[in-house]
Amino acid sequence: MKECAYGKLYLVPTPVGNLEDMTFRAIRILKEVDVILAEDTRTSSVLLKHYQIENKLISHHKFNEHKTVGSVVDRIKCGENVALISDAGTPAISDPGFLLSRACVEAGIEVECLPGATAFVPALVDSGLPNDRFCFEGFLPQKKGRQTRLNELEKEERTIIIYESPFRLVKTLGQLIEVMGDSRRVSVTREISKIHEETVRGTLLEVKTHFEQHEPKGEIVMVLEGKERKSKKNKYEEVDDEEC
Repeated sequence: MKECAYGKLYLVPTPVGNLEDMTFRAIRILKEVDVILAEDTRTSSVLLKHYQIENKLISHHKFNEHKTVGSVVDRIKCGENVALISDAGTPAISDPGFLLSRACVEAGIEVECLPGATAFVPALVDSGLPNDRFCFEGFLPQKKGRQTRLNELEKEERTIIIYESPFRLVKTLGQLIEVMGDSRRVSVTREISKIHEETVRGTLLEVKTHFEQHEPKGEIVMVLEGKERKSKKNKYEEVDDEEC
């Protein structure tokens, strides 16, 4: 059997809202590859049509990725360059992408992720909360393990980033209050880079009250203050000046 030169896998971020957030490089790559894997071909078709990208689209989402990974790896092994996109943001960040990326790495295929849009970065930066250290939680477990995870996060000292559905937001804020108290600061950003983008900041109780009165809509990122660190007294502070 004739050996083929390996192609390459590109992970290409797409806008989380405004179509103008697409990079020049991302557009070029999507025009040059042999095939584009899309989470939802209907959603991605709107973006591709906007930028006059006419490459073949193949469906690749969380319900079929286990079955399609092998065939995609085979295509790349035989010289095709493949781009993976999600409905919005960077692939593999709470979206399909990890399984394919891992399979390609294990097969010796080059994987390149382009820099670009992802929802949690702007939400973190404009939250007003410390961003020198943070942890990304993505979506919390919906049922099994949820309470355990919330209890673990109560001890987390870094700023915490959580993705949430608008339908569960108020309930989640209430659960956080039960575990962490109502005075922990939080910033909730929805519809990032879209016309109705909004950020609501305050204590957990204040933000919960706001969204009880104003029904949340759209994609949501929660940025939660970490647990206050216990100050450590300097071992030299209690030394009498006369002893030095």
